[in-house]
Amino acid sequence: MSHAWLQNLLYLALLLGLAFPLGGFMARVLEGQRTFLHPVLGPIERGLYRLMGIREDEDMDWKAYAWSITLIKLLGLVAVFLLMKTQASLPLNPEHQANVATDLSFNTAVSFITNTNWQAYSGETTLSYLTQMLGLTVQNFLSAATGIAVLVALIRGITRRSVTGLGNAWVDLVRSVLYILLPMALVFALFLVSQGVIQNLAAYVHTSSGQVLAMGPAASQIAIKMLGTNGGGFFGANGAHPFENSSPLSNFTQMLAILLIPAALCLAFGQMVKDRRQGWALLAAMSLIFVGALSVCTQAEVVGNPALNRLAVSQVASTVSGAEQPGGNMEGKELRFGPGGSALWATATTAASNGSVNAMHDSFTPLGGLVPLWLMQLGEVVFGGVGSGLYGMLMFALVGVFIGGLMVGRTPEYLGKKVEAFEMKMASIAILLPCAAVLIGTAASVLNPSAMAAVSNPGPHGFTQILYAWSSSANNNGSAFAGLSVNTHFYNYGLALAMLLGRFGVFWPVLALAGSLVQKKHTPEGLGTLPTHTPLFVGVLIGVVLLVGALTFIPALALGPIAEQLALR
Repeated sequence: MSHAWLQNLLYLALLLGLAFPLGGFMARVLEGQRTFLHPVLGPIERGLYRLMGIREDEDMDWKAYAWSITLIKLLGLVAVFLLMKTQASLPLNPEHQANVATDLSFNTAVSFITNTNWQAYSGETTLSYLTQMLGLTVQNFLSAATGIAVLVALIRGITRRSVTGLGNAWVDLVRSVLYILLPMALVFALFLVSQGVIQNLAAYVHTSSGQVLAMGPAASQIAIKMLGTNGGGFFGANGAHPFENSSPLSNFTQMLAILLIPAALCLAFGQMVKDRRQGWALLAAMSLIFVGALSVCTQAEVVGNPALNRLAVSQVASTVSGAEQPGGNMEGKELRFGPGGSALWATATTAASNGSVNAMHDSFTPLGGLVPLWLMQLGEVVFGGVGSGLYGMLMFALVGVFIGGLMVGRTPEYLGKKVEAFEMKMASIAILLPCAAVLIGTAASVLNPSAMAAVSNPGPHGFTQILYAWSSSANNNGSAFAGLSVNTHFYNYGLALAMLLGRFGVFWPVLALAGSLVQKKHTPEGLGTLPTHTPLFVGVLIGVVLLVGALTFIPALALGPIAEQLALR
């Protein structure tokens, strides 16, 4: 058990330690300042602007910015959909994978353009190498870049004064990909290859014993799926597959990659608003919620299933788990990682909108499985997706200052900008729309006989499977609880709609809010201004996040994991 907790401490120390220098670098990139990469990548950047007909100094208002982001997402949707529908006649398909069904193609295309990466298929038996590389891997870069771009636009809305422009969406996308995502993914992919993650275009290997070993360009996709908080696996087993995640060191670094950019963006935010304390406050709020969730999940998994204790059953021992009960809860887990490594990955992947897995969440204890489910339901704001997590947390911050302003009888302000009725409406839409999609989708599934037929487990556990699927989709996470057969027309189209609402229904209100803030004058701090960098505000922010999550989802959670946990006692 002590091994698991030591791993958690090492993880948090390295995460925060690496976030500081990376945050400073990203702030310089996103502000257009020169970095050590500019001598090499600067000419490429300028060449791309000329090729695309972009003027670097051209500003967009919020509507033009939002339509630009929407356009690149819709083009990506069409591209991935057509690739999947025609892959049988395209090159780089050594296993002659057939064209993909229309409903699954639509679901997958929506999934990858929204940074959800929900997968109702197994990659090695469904997709060609061309579809994996040109379709999914490209969208892994672009969906992450759009999250960063929307965040940058919101930051400009806060920092600029009495103007209308939020910057240029195309410039922000190019810089995010060229200077941040591509270099980091290249280095990380090379590291993964050194650890045994495969990267080739070879045909599948058929052994003399009848086994089939899937091949392919996995490392290049795994690198950006982790760094971009995408999560879509090259293979169906995702991070539990040895060709995707080859060793304990590979496992640890991939977990670190999940939260690295989201954590660093908090510090980049502080630098870009010219008050580093603001970034520290947001990072502190995220970290405290994460530590609490990680502690609960780790304890639940390393202790094991309490029902087995009454039966005097000793689970399979694992030297890497560090559990006091031999092996802890080893069902659905890799011996290489054990319950400690699995609990850390599950918490990190659902705190971010990553969605990759190295264990089957369906096999977690009810309390252990509740943690990743609840983290998604908070809106993916505990670190969250690249860019999207921070602009989601900023929506909660605006609600926090609004409540604080009402308590002291003063117009609420955030970093010198007044927060008024329009901002609260947009923040409320961004926060509550994914919640509505989760609850409505879950209710529709429970009332639909064909949807209920996809459940593998009756009772509270089966309800949790359904609730998890909608929570994952609507909050653009993409992890699967497993045990639910989702490759049906109902789930493919229904979950795709939830993904679209979770992405477009959030970043449009965020950009509208940014467009309102950017036109406002800066208001100097007064005696009645609520400081947003203090421990008090961190507490207020955490309280708002937890309160919204509790009021919205506690009744549903009581029907699923909470009821199942109580049944074990």
